Amino acid sequence: GGRRARAAGGMVCYNFYVFNREGACLHYAEWERPKPVQDGAGTLEDDHKMMFGLTFSLKNFCTALDPTGSEKANLGAPIPIGTGCHFRSFKTNTYALNYLETPTGIKLILNTSKGTGSLQEAMWVIYRDIFCEFVVKNPLYTPGAPFESPQFTARLDQFVKSL
Repeated sequence: GGRRARAAGGMVCYNFYVFNREGACLHYAEWERPKPVQDGAGTLEDDHKMMFGLTFSLKNFCTALDPTGSEKANLGAPIPIGTGCHFRSFKTNTYALNYLETPTGIKLILNTSKGTGSLQEAMWVIYRDIFCEFVVKNPLYTPGAPFESPQFTARLDQFVKSL
């Protein structure tokens, strides 16, 4: 908490997650979270597990229920990266969850206020211009491992405020 990410257009960015393909949370950023995690999931670790589980399940449901796809996976079975039906976001009456799964299996999640349009291009900018530039290209970074990077955090903060 503590940092604020209210975009110029009034959109609020609540929090942001980076997961690896196995479901480990590599990075978590929080700008404005009116409901403390203790009042929801309980612990930040449980929050991360629930968020990954939600996106894992949604991808499985989308693929299983896809009326146009020929791939019919068993519900709950892992879907190979790059296959299946892809969901990009969902909205509730209080927030929007924006999701991007990259070809390498990195998953980005940005929770924002509910009135946002598509943020797919913004999610790709975060991945390509911020994550890849300041994390993946860092020679000290171990791929698939959790990271802390002041440069990544500063650029992410700056970017979400510009949305």
